Amino acid sequence: MTKSNTELTLEQREELLTVLKSRFEKNMNRHDGIEWISVQTKLEANTDKLWSLNEMEKTEGEPDVVGYDKESDEYIFIDCSAESPKGRRSVCYDREALESRKKHKPENSAIDLANEMGIELLTEEQYRELQKLGNFDLKTSSWVQTPDDIRKLGGALFCDSRYETVFVYHNGADSYYAARGFRGSLRV
Repeated sequence: MTKSNTELTLEQREELLTVLKSRFEKNMNRHDGIEWISVQTKLEANTDKLWSLNEMEKTEGEPDVVGYDKESDEYIFIDCSAESPKGRRSVCYDREALESRKKHKPENSAIDLANEMGIELLTEEQYRELQKLGNFDLKTSSWVQTPDDIRKLGGALFCDSRYETVFVYHNGADSYYAARGFRGSLRV
């Protein structure tokens, strides 16, 4: 990815900031005690992060601020779309899984796509925290970061929410489904 590929035009930046500010103001329960002006100032100083947020938005992730890390002085954005982002579904877990498929390979993997976007897959803990902010993945599921010992055995983890409960499941890392994608996080 070259530098020119990660730069937004002034118009794109302004449009994205407008969308993010509107979402921020409509969902104040997600970021109690955080003021938009502080978030915007941080975003304007980190245009590479704006590019990643734009990628999250383009793939229908609906990123929003869900926290602030005082130690690192970073705002935490997570995909808050009701269902796993449409533009990131039908992907297997990682490159190794993608390459191991002999037939009917998906176009990409969750890990590769996240890396291309400059974001990280949610951890199981982050996924559980997200579910405290609303109802997410009631019809879809999302890959989450998988421990190495599980991945070495060919598996990967995904989560969803059913019956007001977060479920963590396993599947072969090479599997992919139209209703499974991934949610990302970004620190700014």
